Amino acid sequence: MKLYGKILRERKIMREEVAINIDDNLSFHDKLEKCLIDVCKKLECPVPLWLEKNTKEFVLYRKTFFSKEQFIDSVWFDKLEIRMEE
Repeated sequence: MKLYGKILRERKIMREEVAINIDDNLSFHDKLEKCLIDVCKKLECPVPLWLEKNTKEFVLYRKTFFSKEQFIDSVWFDKLEIRMEE
């Protein structure tokens, strides 16, 4: 799994990173979780709260957005977007 992450502020891309997980012993959920954590580490941002809307968007479009409200800590950006490629 390859997961792209973008930090957006005022509709501009501020940072981009990629995380890859090729461990076939892990479930899809575990790969996604590990990649999300890795992308957030590389982007130097906290890991967001995953909501039901994120699951629906991810299933339909292979991408989802996290707004400021989905972070426990305050963040300096407006959105975090993740997008999956196999």
